[in-house]
Amino acid sequence: MTYDGIATDLAAVGLAARGGFHPGPADAAPTTCRSVILIGNVGPDFWPHFEAGRRDEPNALDSWTKRQVDRIAAKAGGWAVYPSDGPPYFPFQRWAMKAEPVHPSPIGMLIHPDFGLWHAYRAAICLHDAVPLPARDERPSPCTACADKPCLTTCPVGAFTGQGYDVPACAAHLLTEDGRDCVEQGCRARRACPVAGPDLYAAGQAAFHMRAFVAARD
Repeated sequence: MTYDGIATDLAAVGLAARGGFHPGPADAAPTTCRSVILIGNVGPDFWPHFEAGRRDEPNALDSWTKRQVDRIAAKAGGWAVYPSDGPPYFPFQRWAMKAEPVHPSPIGMLIHPDFGLWHAYRAAICLHDAVPLPARDERPSPCTACADKPCLTTCPVGAFTGQGYDVPACAAHLLTEDGRDCVEQGCRARRACPVAGPDLYAAGQAAFHMRAFVAARD
């Protein structure tokens, strides 16, 4: 199975092949893995597939993702690993930066020059062979040219400072009436980023992720 073949199978369920790399000893990949292909969602593409195929189960998104990716990985003769595997956990953010032109944003999330902050990494497929992979796009971080950095000043409780993320302050705000906007529309700091605009997710998609964030802290 080629990279393009895997990408085609992922696209059929709204997921995206997000580049890859051939791991070395410092990359903390599984021992027998010779190719790592990053998998995630970009924008709204996966949302209708998830809504159609979700089940009434805990961690519905993780479970749906595993059903799709495990099947595609097996077809490719490989296996899947996930950010939740561990401890020890696989260094997905480090892997992503080897595979794609993503860079740490001022609020900590990885920013993509096309999708801004509206993307995520859900899994990786590991292959036993070193298959040909697309060359890494070398575009720089869009944050470098962003003078205003509205992501650092938009949060109503100042949870993002550039030095860290105040998770308790953010979570507490989301439980208040004033926090309904963030819960229903998505994080204001994320929406303030000028790359890709504030509405790249499908209706209901941002709210789903925000409610999961709140529920995880109950």
